[in-house]
Amino acid sequence: MHLFASDLHLSPRSPGATALFLDFLAGPVRQAEALYILGDLFEVWVGDDVADAWHRNIIAALRQTSDAGVRLYVMHGNRDFALGEAFAAAAGVQLIPDPFDLHLPTWSFVLAHGDALCLSDPAYLAYRAKVRDPAWLARMLKKPRWLRTLLGRYIRWRSSRNKRGGQTYADLSPDATDDFLRTHGYATFIHGHTHQAATHDHIVDGIHVERWVLGDWHEDRGDYLRWDGERLQRLSITAAAV
Repeated sequence: MHLFASDLHLSPRSPGATALFLDFLAGPVRQAEALYILGDLFEVWVGDDVADAWHRNIIAALRQTSDAGVRLYVMHGNRDFALGEAFAAAAGVQLIPDPFDLHLPTWSFVLAHGDALCLSDPAYLAYRAKVRDPAWLARMLKKPRWLRTLLGRYIRWRSSRNKRGGQTYADLSPDATDDFLRTHGYATFIHGHTHQAATHDHIVDGIHVERWVLGDWHEDRGDYLRWDGERLQRLSITAAAV
């Protein structure tokens, strides 16, 4: 069994979502072979040198899950783009590229955060290009931790301002998505980023391809997908269910 989640946006300011994630790791995830987190596990991440108790608790829970035999894979999102190998080693996770081709015995998937295909938002694409640039990231990580913390606060403020203004992430560009599916062998596409949980049907070169969009997590509910070897199913974990 393989599980997929995205856009948890965990932070000390989201105690409900944090508790759900910890219960998710201790519950459904322990029954799985692998968990794939497709970006934005954290609301913000400005370097692997974080040392506060909240972050240590999340890292310890991931490590306990990994030590229990569950394979954990984490993809960078547009918020936690600075996750590095020190975090991966401490948490017992493997960082995977975006996109990532996943070939299982009974089916093939292509996994992505999804933001690279939002071509109708040039301002966002410019931001993405900057933070994904290795040279920019290296310079940012060399700055003092207090300065990086200020950057993280700015990113959170900018996001909350956009939400108050009614702005939402644009959906993926249809033509770019079809090209992406063609490039990746018409595999079932799973992604997050848009916070718009849905299943879309694409006909590419006469081939039917499904695109599953993961929903974002809230204080009282988390969205995830489960592949049991035969079918993909959308499930949720709620505060009442744990």
